[in-house]
Amino acid sequence: MKTWLCALICMLGFSATAPVLGQDKAAGQLSSAEWLARIQSDEKAIVTKSMNLSPEEATKFWPLYDQFQRELARPRSVANRAILDLVAVDGTLTDANAKRLVEQVQRAALDEARLNQKHFERLLKVLPAVRAARYMQIESKLQAVVRYETAKAIPLAQ
Repeated sequence: MKTWLCALICMLGFSATAPVLGQDKAAGQLSSAEWLARIQSDEKAIVTKSMNLSPEEATKFWPLYDQFQRELARPRSVANRAILDLVAVDGTLTDANAKRLVEQVQRAALDEARLNQKHFERLLKVLPAVRAARYMQIESKLQAVVRYETAKAIPLAQ
């Protein structure tokens, strides 16, 4: 039961898709670990290159981007704390802790989904729908890489 709950935590908190951004064929051939290194070194540069915004669009987009990233920090922090708690139990996960951790990860995922919707609505006010959708896809792909690499590093509870 405990192993199943731990696997559920990982599955709920860290679904991932293959990362391919923009039209850069060399970048599309990178492994997820290489993408993670790029994301950690300069996520904003990846977004800049992938969005190819006009100067007018950029003036409107970047303040929203910065605000979105600040807002996303909270649910991501909650999920990260739950993951650290999971790793810290080191094979002694109780049913009560498993339930608490799954609930924390689920709440964080719901909060992040709500923020995604709210941000998309804000983007639609300053960008054409196709551009707004493109950014949401880019954000999703970047976070999928981070979640995938995190999930790979977390051992399943015993």
